[in-house]
Amino acid sequence: MSNPIQPVRGMNDVLPAEITAWQHLEQVARGIFEAYGYQELRVPILERTELFERSIGEFTDIVEKEMYTFEDLGGDSLTLRPEATAGIVRAAISNGLLRGQRHKLWCSGAMFRHERPQKGRYRQFYQLDVEALGFPGPDVDAELIALSARLWRDLRLTGVRLTINSLGTPVSRQIYRQQLVDYLRAHEGALDEDSQRRLNGNPLRILDSKNPEMRSLIEGAPLLSDTLDEESRRHFAALCGALEAMDIAYQVNPRLVRGLDYYSRTVFEWVTDALGAQDAVCSGGRYDGLVAHLGGEPTPAIGFALGVERVVALLQQCGGVPVARAPDIYLVASGERAERAALHLAEQLRDALPGRGVLLNLGGGNFKTQFRRADRSGARLALILGDEELDRGVAAVKPLRHEGGQIDCPLAQLPERIASLL
Repeated sequence: MSNPIQPVRGMNDVLPAEITAWQHLEQVARGIFEAYGYQELRVPILERTELFERSIGEFTDIVEKEMYTFEDLGGDSLTLRPEATAGIVRAAISNGLLRGQRHKLWCSGAMFRHERPQKGRYRQFYQLDVEALGFPGPDVDAELIALSARLWRDLRLTGVRLTINSLGTPVSRQIYRQQLVDYLRAHEGALDEDSQRRLNGNPLRILDSKNPEMRSLIEGAPLLSDTLDEESRRHFAALCGALEAMDIAYQVNPRLVRGLDYYSRTVFEWVTDALGAQDAVCSGGRYDGLVAHLGGEPTPAIGFALGVERVVALLQQCGGVPVARAPDIYLVASGERAERAALHLAEQLRDALPGRGVLLNLGGGNFKTQFRRADRSGARLALILGDEELDRGVAAVKPLRHEGGQIDCPLAQLPERIASLL
């Protein structure tokens, strides 16, 4: 026997025992997105590499170290998407969706980054992504945060808290960038290897360092809020006021910068202490210049991405995962003619009882084996069909989850009888 093939490191299977939590999250999220007027779209997993280089930024960790990039047979450089926003913006531009229009959009799916796998961080991971294109004011920022807050409430998640900040405009951020670089160069000997590498390309990312030895240095750095332009100050003040009016608690984190170059003004994260080092479960912000940067008409925009694996882990920790639904009926069949008839009967019941789970015994087995399978399935009723019952035109009905005797029921009356018992 040859050695079994193992999965690619950092790319995990989601097994049936785990899938209920995923489906619950997706179902609740879809309902909320639709209630807020967001429409689903689906974009390719593969995009031209240039899209991410231009949107995320050439000097980010994602582009420099983490993207799965290859040259296809036609000589084009293609990349498995490391995030969804760039692809959504590209789709809006290439399909002409932004000509004097506004859109609320969402999508879901797998993303890919070649990171060091650890709990809550994988090389293939899943996101729910929500974007509002064409909305300039802080009102949409507040509504988007309110949407995410409602998602936590409807999922009954606790221990998730909101942090916010403003990055200002590219002009004000450039002023801050120079102040930060001057400060960091004066303390260059205290920078770790990652921070030294980021100093010339993306120095704001140094503020996100998780290295405890860097903490005092980062705390002494200049504050971005000191260089904010007046319009960005008003925008941020209006957002804070709206959150307070909606009773959404938040904390201003002046070191929150986010890891992608396209962000401007509002940035936010929902974080938790329950998942160890990977504390962010939902992150987003405004990216007013990205559409124009990718070749579209200047369009204000904001969005967020939610890490599915991390939210699922929170659901499992807090016991918020609903129990997987058991079938309603388990059909036990014994005898060659009865087994053939049971296939047809199961289909008839599925037609007559939409929404009811009908599980047919497959693979044979004596009555004892089949009843053991029926019990393990969690079904509420067992239907018993043997050649003798078939000759009499009946099936036996036996409750499995409560006291009650076995009764015979004419096959023609089974749907009505089962409906009354369920």
